[in-house]
Formats: sequence, structure tokens, C-alpha cells
Amino acid sequence: MQTVVDLGPRLGVAPTCAALGVARATFYRGQQPRPEPRPRPTPARALPPAERQVVLDVLHEPRFVDLSPTEVYATLLDAGRYLCSERTLYRVLAEAQELRERRDQLRHPHYAAPQLLATRPNELWSWDITRLLGPTKWTYYYLYVLLDVFSRYVVGWLLAHRELARLAEQLIAESCERQGIPSGQLTVHADRGAAMTSKPVALLLADLGVTKSHSRPHVSNDNPFSESQFKTMKYRPEFPDRFGSLEHGRSFCGDFFPWYNTEHHHVGLGLFTPHDVHYGLAAVKREQRALVLADAFARHPERFPNGPPQPQAVPTAVWINPPARSAAASQLENTLTQESRRVAIVDPGASCEAVLGAECLESPNLRPEDLCMAVAQ
Repeated sequence: MQTVVDLGPRLGVAPTCAALGVARATFYRGQQPRPEPRPRPTPARALPPAERQVVLDVLHEPRFVDLSPTEVYATLLDAGRYLCSERTLYRVLAEAQELRERRDQLRHPHYAAPQLLATRPNELWSWDITRLLGPTKWTYYYLYVLLDVFSRYVVGWLLAHRELARLAEQLIAESCERQGIPSGQLTVHADRGAAMTSKPVALLLADLGVTKSHSRPHVSNDNPFSESQFKTMKYRPEFPDRFGSLEHGRSFCGDFFPWYNTEHHHVGLGLFTPHDVHYGLAAVKREQRALVLADAFARHPERFPNGPPQPQAVPTAVWINPPARSAAASQLENTLTQESRRVAIVDPGASCEAVLGAECLESPNLRPEDLCMAVAQ
């Protein structure tokens, strides 16, 4: 661009741009003065600096320093306190440069999976086994966890030195007895590990009247709820790099699972705890949250442009891989009608479809010279 500026007065702007392959419009556009960017106006509903500092101070409290803004929002609501919306909590942390992903994450592709539905507790369980690092290299402890898919309530867990079908059989039997599962009510979903597909476990489930379900081979995403629960556990600040002994692991799990069941506000449960959903206490707590939000709206209605806020509701149905929409419905939405294909457009360069017609669109081997010939005709 500077070459055009230097040679343009002597050789002419048009020949110089043509020689350099630069469009004249681009050159002239670059010579125009650029206006100063306008400062973004502060929204009328934005929190004042003093209130933003109060929000930041609350997030810095020792009890909240290791919690996500979602957890802080739900905890404050249960305590009868409302500072701002959940999104504003994230916004305040971002402005203070205190918002980032805790660990590196891998993105996995999406796969179609077995379709299982849960509409109430103790209708669908998911279970899996994860390895916990031991005190030295190549030593592991194996954590068995049974999870209710509808409520995310951990109905049973076991930590052992090895992965055995006998231990899995014992855990499932005791958990079903503790939850009072009648025959024909429960479905248990798992991946295709050795313990999950073992004959003793299959015979036990048959004796208990429990339906078994397995993930597809080599597809870990077919068991997402158990994987998510393991991730929550391993992302806890107090989760150690290694466990010094089996007793150390059992002590950690003995503290973690009561917290997960009774204190952890689950995003998939409308920010209620698994215990609240599993034992039918979520409706009462939702009414209490609605009163807190109504009071916040009465004090500052200008901060809620969409009307009075409402607490999130508990899902009424939870799927392991919900069914995809029918192919006929998708084709009906995406296919052009014959009338739309026959609309004529005057400019031949504006629409290849209008000029060539539907027949050419169906040909995958259309050459550029064929296109030019059709346009000329």
C-alpha cells in the first residue's frame, strides 16, 4: 500500500494498483482517516462500582474461594441472600481476571448411543469403575460408584485393591436392598468393562429383576453421568495427586460422597442437591428460592428487564442420549419446495440454482465451463 502512495502521483494510481494486484477501492479506503472508536456506554441496569466490589468480596470469602459462581449463586439463594444474577458473577470475575478453566480439557466427538429414559428416582442407575493413583508408580485403587441418573444421587460406592466381579455383585445387591428396589423397576447401565459384563453380575441382575444395559464397544460417552460424577470428584481442590493407602482413599471418599449428595448444587438438577431430588425435597426449596427472588425484584425491578425472575425447575425426564429427530421431519424442514426452485432471478450471477434449475443442482460433476455455458444461454 505504501508503494502505491509513493508511485501513484508519478505513474498514476490505477496503473500502479493494477501492476501490484491491489484494488483501487482498497487503496482509497486505506487513505481515509479512521474514526476514533466510541466508548461502550454503561447499561442502565449495570451494578454500581460499590456493589460490584461487594460481589467480588463475597466471591473472595474463604467458603466460596474454591467454588464456581453457580455454586455461590445457589448457596446464597438458599441462605436468603441475592447479590446479582449468576451471569453477573461470571462477569465480575472476568473483569478481575479471575476466570479461567482449571485444567486442560479434551473435546471428544459426539456419538449416537443407547437411549434410556428416567422419569423418577430409582428407575435408571449408571455405574462405573475409576482408578485412583496409589502411593507408588503402577499402583492403583479401584473406586466402584452406583449413581441414580434422575437425581444424580450416589446410592452406593466401594473402594478396593482390584476390579472384581464379586465386589461389583456385592455392591449392587446391597444398594438395591438399601433403596428397596422391587423387581422389574430398575435398569442398570454400564460400559463394557470386565466387571460390568461378567457372568456373576448378569446373573445377580437377573435374580433381582433388574434390566441391564451396556454402552457400545469403544465408546466411553455412552455412560456420561458416571463420567461426569468422576470428573466432579477429581476436580475438587482437596483431591490428592496420589493416595497414600487404601484407608486414605476411603477416608477421602467418605467425606466426598456425603458432600456430593447433600451439599453439591447440581446444574443439571436446577441447582438443587441430589439428596433434595432423590427424596422429593426440591419442590419446597424451590418455593423458598422464589420468595427470595421476588423480594429482590421488588427492591430493584429495573435490574430484571424480562420480568420477575423464577428459580430453575427440576427436570422431569433425564435421557442417556435422547433420540434424534426423525429423518422425515429434518428433510421436510431443509428441502426446498418445487415452487422455490422455479423462481427466476434476473442477475445470472446471483443464484446458480435459479439459472441452472434443479437438475444441475443434483449433478455432482458440474464443470466451470458448463456453468458458463448455462449462464450464457
